[in-house]
Amino acid sequence: MSAPAPPRTLGELFLGFLSIGARAFGGVLPWAHRVMVEERRWLTPEDFAEVLALCQFLPGPNIGNCAVVLGRRWFGLAGSVTAFLGLFALPFVWVLMLASLYSDWVSQPMVRAVVTGVGTAGAGLFIGTAFRLCRPAARRPAALVLVAGCFAAVGVARVSMLFVLPVLVPLALFAARRGWV
Repeated sequence: MSAPAPPRTLGELFLGFLSIGARAFGGVLPWAHRVMVEERRWLTPEDFAEVLALCQFLPGPNIGNCAVVLGRRWFGLAGSVTAFLGLFALPFVWVLMLASLYSDWVSQPMVRAVVTGVGTAGAGLFIGTAFRLCRPAARRPAALVLVAGCFAAVGVARVSMLFVLPVLVPLALFAARRGWV
């Protein structure tokens, strides 16, 4: 695989994030990974996972935060605005149109079935992306222990992230300083 090469122009940045927003209705993370890592090769899988991890701590949508962070990294404030607008331009228009249609058709059983099916497909995309994001961590046993601990606490035991993060972040920092992750 060739070395990552960030976008060369603001136009390229805008079109890249526009393509993510255009294809990612209801599940942005899988498409963001595909576009930025696999298709355009702007980032390595490890760099994508690190930026995403940072952006999950910030308020707002994760990939929206990634657009702002990466746009800033590559082109400063103009890049942040450009990437954010590219990501949200088409979904904003589509949501407005679909909301007006949905309000008229919500009582139809077929429409409910379609919405349920789309939600299920989105969940499948999210799970698939989670496995892709774990590939870099799979070579590091300490990282797998941290991931499993977070999943067990939040996903199984239903402990709030508000309590899990203050415990796991220092453990992750300790493991990183030791070179375990």
